[in-house]
Amino acid sequence: MKVLQSITFLSLFIMLSLSSFAQSTSNNDEQEVLSVLDDFMSSFSESDPVGHAATYHVPHFRLARGSMSNWETKEDVVTAHVRIFGNLSDTDWHHSEWVERKIISISDTKAHVATLVRRFRDDGSEIVTFESLYILIKEEGRWGIKFRSSFL
Repeated sequence: MKVLQSITFLSLFIMLSLSSFAQSTSNNDEQEVLSVLDDFMSSFSESDPVGHAATYHVPHFRLARGSMSNWETKEDVVTAHVRIFGNLSDTDWHHSEWVERKIISISDTKAHVATLVRRFRDDGSEIVTFESLYILIKEEGRWGIKFRSSFL
């Protein structure tokens, strides 16, 4: 009997959890999320730390290469990206592009976006392609990137 109760409770929990993903969202939210990601990628490829920081909500977290980075303020994001862009300029990296972006879950305040990113050299040859998950949230009426996890 306890097993049946546990299964019933688990089923109810799963159904309630899934129903929260079905919250109504507008196409406008999806467009705004993708627009933030467009700005993220263009500012990254232009090595623009201030423009790049504008696409984040802070504190911001990134999980990559087995370690978690976090930036508490926009100034922290700018400082980190001045260093990151300096390091990239010492390599043969020229720019990055979205290969694929798929909104896998969205509500009126949060979106999960699965992405495929490609980095290129100046001659157009590929350096690397990798998957990332972006979590964006809507705070104070603005969508921004709160968390990223990359297989880089």
